[in-house]
Amino acid sequence: MGTNGEAMSEPFHLFSHFPKLVAERFAVTSPPDPLYNCIAWAALDAGRWWEPGEDGYWPEGIARDHTLIAFIEAYGTLGFEIGADGALEPGFEKIAIYTDRDGPQHAARQLPDGTWTSKLGPWEDIAHVSADALEGALYGTVVRYLRRPVSE
Repeated sequence: MGTNGEAMSEPFHLFSHFPKLVAERFAVTSPPDPLYNCIAWAALDAGRWWEPGEDGYWPEGIARDHTLIAFIEAYGTLGFEIGADGALEPGFEKIAIYTDRDGPQHAARQLPDGTWTSKLGPWEDIAHVSADALEGALYGTVVRYLRRPVSE
């Protein structure tokens, strides 16, 4: 990952939406793509837009509610369970769910080296050092971590 003090190709429009990125190391890992969103990206699904509303994909049998419980249950269909925190745990992969007063707004997935990856709406995918780098007015704060054993 490049540091923000170097000449970089990172799009500076991200800084206005995510001011904590200014102080954090991050890298753009893919170009903008409107096909999938952060909720899908955290679920390792880059082929469709996950959304509990009528227009998006949502796992069968899970309430189409924009609530933390519905998002936890949606990821539960993939084997994720509530975890304690975002610390790297060998043998587990993790998801961080961000919410604001309107409910879940973002999800990020932990990479095997402990860094995080996020799809920023229809914008780029990025790798970032910490989950809290994306906290703020747009996504709210991380309120829940989920984890599942890494499949072999």
